[in-house]
Amino acid sequence: MVIIWLVLLFFAVGALFWYNELVYHLPTPIPENYKAVNNGTVIKLSEALNADRDKPLFLHFFNPDCPCSRFNITNFKSLVKQYGAQVNFVVVVMNNKRYSAKAIQDKFDLDIPVLFDASLAAACGVYSTPQAVLLDAQHTLYYRGNYNQSRYCTDEKTSYAKIALAGLLNDHARLVFSPLALRAYGCSLPNCKK
Repeated sequence: MVIIWLVLLFFAVGALFWYNELVYHLPTPIPENYKAVNNGTVIKLSEALNADRDKPLFLHFFNPDCPCSRFNITNFKSLVKQYGAQVNFVVVVMNNKRYSAKAIQDKFDLDIPVLFDASLAAACGVYSTPQAVLLDAQHTLYYRGNYNQSRYCTDEKTSYAKIALAGLLNDHARLVFSPLALRAYGCSLPNCKK
């Protein structure tokens, strides 16, 4: 009897992991009300984000309740550490149910601005988390997409956000990314309809 229970438990845990991997590899459904924003579009920002036009701006769209966002935080922090002197980084939290900017900064050990502005997602064409948006110093959309093809952001060859940062900082006018970099994967935004 114990062996049967162990086999069933092992099967249930395996099925749960398989299901989570399957769900992660499916693209996030595009909301009915979605309006695409093309690269090269100038993004209108709030006063707070409009102040420093000397550096590019990297917006990290983040939901603390999204497992994909939590898997991604280490990779995001490594980008901040590597490029923080050349690029302004901002976390845009897409779930403000019970979080404050200070709580996010403390929980994830971040020393960068944290905003709760869902209008930025629509302005940049973001409908899932985690997503990276990179704007040049004139706030023109350079890149919007995924951080990496790998769930845990460990594949250096598909480190899309890092490639975009290096491309912008090295004056590469147009980088060509695979569809996996540009199609949204992760958690739907709380205010989007499926």
